[in-house]
Amino acid sequence: MSPVAVITGAGSGIGRVVALDLIEAGYRVVLAGRRAETLRETAGSSPAALVVPTDVRSEDSVEALFAEVRRVHGRIDLLFNNAGCAVPGTVADLALEDWQRVLDTNLTGSFLCAREAFRLMREQRPQGGRIINNGSISATSPRPASPAYTASKHAITGLTKSISLDGRPFNIACGQIDIGNAATEMGNRMAEGVPQANGTVLAEPVFDPAHVARAVRYMATLPLDTNVQFLTITATTMPFIGRG
Repeated sequence: MSPVAVITGAGSGIGRVVALDLIEAGYRVVLAGRRAETLRETAGSSPAALVVPTDVRSEDSVEALFAEVRRVHGRIDLLFNNAGCAVPGTVADLALEDWQRVLDTNLTGSFLCAREAFRLMREQRPQGGRIINNGSISATSPRPASPAYTASKHAITGLTKSISLDGRPFNIACGQIDIGNAATEMGNRMAEGVPQANGTVLAEPVFDPAHVARAVRYMATLPLDTNVQFLTITATTMPFIGRG
């Protein structure tokens, strides 16, 4: 049988591009996200796509997602933890509700999905599977006025490492992809000009998100005794190495 992948944030951006690439690679793909209409746009007419509207911030909603995965497919081979959001503002200006919304989506949502995927991977036969977390390059280097997003993505790195250790006895691999300036709805603003660490506003280069999809596919299709722990993919000349 074809392998089964669950992708969160699959209605747009990186999630949509990765979903379509994995469908092309022969995966049965479960599309999760808050907006059913955009998930259906991703799915198109593909019989390999299953749309399951999901709010990753809700434990009940995530449990329902994986119950549907179990009911329809009986197993999961890949989780791409991709859903995320950002709210700009310095640490002095950010409202608590905005901090909480970002952490609930980016970190708690990733934890909830990883927990349910891990449980199914642990019990299914053959046992095991792979979890790939979208860390963003903000998991390494922050942008100005991004305390919530940066904190959430730094925490994703710790979650990735912890899942990697906990998964070893059960043939569950976990890695992280850190993406910088892919040309998506969110990333295209970089080309229009964004604040820099020195107080200026500069346009930054972007790159085709199809390359992200190829990177995720490479990570996903490795045998489970081999893992890409961390992979960084960026526009070559973006201000990341030496940022600030």
